[in-house]
Amino acid sequence: MNHFKSKNEKELRKDIEKYIRKTGIKVNPDKKIVDTIIKGLLENKKKHGELYCPCRIVTGNKEKDKEIICPCVFHRGEIELQEHCKCFLFVK
Repeated sequence: MNHFKSKNEKELRKDIEKYIRKTGIKVNPDKKIVDTIIKGLLENKKKHGELYCPCRIVTGNKEKDKEIICPCVFHRGEIELQEHCKCFLFVK
């Protein structure tokens, strides 16, 4: 699993850009939504030490919570089924 390891907003935006170029997945065209999600990811990094998806609950179980570090293990399946991931960062 390739989780983002960004330490700040600028790095995270670069990591997201690299990820979408590599995978062909798109970022939500709504800048406000993307900005909100990035803020939530960085808040989780500060609070929990990882870029946990802001739309999921951090349990405190490090092994289980690995699944929800952005990009989470669920996003590809959600994009396939719903045309977006749960938090709307990535879209089809």
